[in-house]
Amino acid sequence: MPLAEQMIAIEIENGVLKPAKRTIPTPSANQVLIKVEAAGVNRPDVMQRKGLYPPPPGSSDIPGLEVTGTIIALGSDNISHLHPGDRVCALVPGGGYAEYCLASAALCLPVPAGLSFTEAAALPETFFTVWSNVFDRAQLQPGETLLVHGGTSGIGTTAIQLAKAFNAKVIVTAGSDAKCKFCLQLGADAAINYKEQDFVEQIKRLTDNKGVDVILDMIGGDYFPRNLKCMSDDARLVQIAIQSGPKTEINLLPVMLKRLTITGSTLRARDDAFKAAIAGKLLEKVWPLLESGKIKPVIHTTFALTDAAKAHQLMESSQHIGKIILTV
Repeated sequence: MPLAEQMIAIEIENGVLKPAKRTIPTPSANQVLIKVEAAGVNRPDVMQRKGLYPPPPGSSDIPGLEVTGTIIALGSDNISHLHPGDRVCALVPGGGYAEYCLASAALCLPVPAGLSFTEAAALPETFFTVWSNVFDRAQLQPGETLLVHGGTSGIGTTAIQLAKAFNAKVIVTAGSDAKCKFCLQLGADAAINYKEQDFVEQIKRLTDNKGVDVILDMIGGDYFPRNLKCMSDDARLVQIAIQSGPKTEINLLPVMLKRLTITGSTLRARDDAFKAAIAGKLLEKVWPLLESGKIKPVIHTTFALTDAAKAHQLMESSQHIGKIILTV
């Protein structure tokens, strides 16, 4: 354990992020304690701050779903694959906005060779989410076409790179010509400015009326019926967030005629065994791509931990491209 007993953490007080003193937590048998160097900022953190996404039972009330840093304590001698001093990044159910954070030993991955702590902090939440939904759930195959809404988000920039790395085609939507240009530079095959173009019509044009095979959607609401119009026969739609609301109207006829699969998921509440299986696949299939430089996290900017409120303001403005990181 560190010599200090207290740490700086970011608390939520009446919807506002404020630095506070907290007792440094003690790891349970299956956990490690990480001295945090950097933490990722994600949309679910904003939802939690607003009272719309409470942490799972037993998890820290401190926001933050991904951290990177150095292991300083193990909860049990049975944790054989990790040691004090190891540089890791970890997916956590909460507690990331702090100087120290508990993580499940099964959800710690080594910082990829060649990446800084700041870069590694951008990996867990988006890479776990994209792999689980695009490759495990939707079973994207080489040669298929993926449509990603929100191409310049942390999820979007990750999905573009991973899908291209595994030989799929990628079409994205984004909210400006500059964002569309960035997505194309990152490897997307086509980018649609949804504020100036009807993405349904553009998808028809780009696919010769065939439609796309997989859609990764964070918007929900009125995007849902429009997504159905973009889908090819046997296509899969994966809903991972609902920024435009959870309710919509559905025409079931195309679902039947085109044999569509509509699914979705949230990652935070899943158990460690489920997440550990994803971690294993990332370590095997994706970490080599990161270490070779074939793919790389996209980071827009960093803020000091105590400036977490400013990081949330930027997140809510949607002016960023890629990830926002807090540094300790």
